[in-house]
Formats: sequence, structure tokens, C-alpha cells
Amino acid sequence: MSSPAATDRTSRAADAAPAPTGLPLGAIDAVLDWYDRCARDLPWRHPGTSAWAVLVSEIMLQQTPVVRVLPRWTAWMRRWPEPADLAAAPTADVLRMWDSLGYPRRALRLQECARSIVERHGGQVPDDAEELRALPGIGEYTAAAVGAFAFGRRTVVADTNVRRVIVRDLSGARYPATSYTAAERRHVTACVPAAVERSVRWNQAVMELGALVCTARSPRCEECPLREVGCAFHDAGRPEHAGPPRRRQGFEGTDRQLRGRIMAALRAHGSTSRASLEALDPEDPDRVERCVRSLVTDGLAVELDGCLDLPA
Repeated sequence: MSSPAATDRTSRAADAAPAPTGLPLGAIDAVLDWYDRCARDLPWRHPGTSAWAVLVSEIMLQQTPVVRVLPRWTAWMRRWPEPADLAAAPTADVLRMWDSLGYPRRALRLQECARSIVERHGGQVPDDAEELRALPGIGEYTAAAVGAFAFGRRTVVADTNVRRVIVRDLSGARYPATSYTAAERRHVTACVPAAVERSVRWNQAVMELGALVCTARSPRCEECPLREVGCAFHDAGRPEHAGPPRRRQGFEGTDRQLRGRIMAALRAHGSTSRASLEALDPEDPDRVERCVRSLVTDGLAVELDGCLDLPA
């Protein structure tokens, strides 16, 4: 029987000759070693965490920072530890528990996902990639993340953080393209180690590196493990973005902000009168009406007796 050290040497040897579009030799080891030292202690990464708990974390983490997700995920899993628990919950309770995480349609999709898991998979998150992709609200990224982090499979996990790290290291560009191109997909795929266990750790590690060090606005290259093994972005002097201007979506004064205020009122008070809603923006009643209509259309609110309320 081979020793753990021998097994690791074999795994590293399998990664020692990456495809031409892969990372430089030693980069994978450098990132994995950094992750071993610097990874955050997050509960959905703990051994024994259920596939459902991992899936919930991935949905919550979409466009939402860890610091906001952590307390909400903990409360959520305490209340609905299995898909069947969430599937049977009143939708109003689900939206109240989602609270201010943002993009509340994710809460509805998550409940739809739980119901589908109960109805089609006996209450257990499927481990097949195609079956995962068929669940409501589960796209390519989430299916790959659940496959890797819940079931320990070799998958290609490519969120914004992963894409940014790979593009900077291999091409020297400050940002990836606005859409996930075929060329970029080849680069990201070629960087995933061949050995299954190392591929799972790599997916976790490169995501963490993008979240903590190789950040979008203020990369901390002096702390990056890739700097010493060759990073095109660092070696080129950290060039500014050369492509089309990147638009930063504002929030203050937008319909999204007003929708959030309406949802907060519904969570706090339940049935809310038209007069109370119009008071949220008395200078633009048409905007209020537009936001109300969109919430009803999205299934986040219902109209009852001239008032607005959360769905039952």
C-alpha cells in the first residue's frame, strides 16, 4: 500500500505537464500550498457537510459576499436542514428568512429546486451533472461547484473569481471578457489538475485566491503565490484595462433599490397599503407602480384587496 506522500507525488506528477493553455509548472502547487495556509474556515467547507447545505451556500453566494451570507446560511440550515423542509415551507417565510441578501428571486428558485429534489429525487440532491443542471435555478457553474464540493468529482468550476485569476495569470489582462468565451473556457479547463482530489482542492483554492488576493479592484500581488512562479499580469506591470469601459452598476435611486425597500416593508409588516407604498417615492408614483408590477410578475408579491403582500 502506498504512503500518502507517495500518492501526493503521483498526483503532482500527473499535473506536471499541463496542456499548452494551462498554468506554468509549479503554479498549481503554489496555489494549493497557499490555500492550505490561508483558506477561510467556512462551515460549508467542513467535512461531512451535506450536498444540500453546499447547494444552498452556492445559491446564496451568487453576487453576495461571504460576510453577508454566513449568518443567513447558518440560520437557514438550522430551520430547513433538508430539501423536504424547505419544499414544505410557506413561501412568505422563505422570503422573510432570505431577508436582505438581495436578488430575492434566488429564494424562490431555491424553494423550487427543493421541491424538484423531493418530487424527482426522493429528497436527495442528485450527484449526476445532467440531473443537477435540470434542477430549477441550477446553471453550469452551480452544478460544477456542487459536483466538486459536495460529491468530490473532477469538474471545471468557473466563477468570476476563477476566471479573473486565470486570465490575469495567463494573458496579463486585468479582467476577463464580459462573457465566458470558448478560448477562456479552454484555459480554465486546462488548469484543472488531472487527479480528482487535487482538482477539488484546486477549484476551492483558486476561487479563494480570487476572493481574497487577486481581487477585481485592488489586487494584492505582493501576497499572491503565483507571483513567484510567473504571472503575466504582474510581470507586465499590472496594466490597466484595455477593453471597453466596464460599467459599474449603481444602486442608489434605481428600481432595484426601490424593489428592495418594498420587499423590506412586506417582510416587516405583511400586507402593505398602496398609500404606504407610494410614500416610498412620493415624487414618482409611476416608478412605484412599475416596481410593484415587477415584483408581482416575479412571484415575489401578490395583490390582495388593494394591498400588497408576500405570497402565501
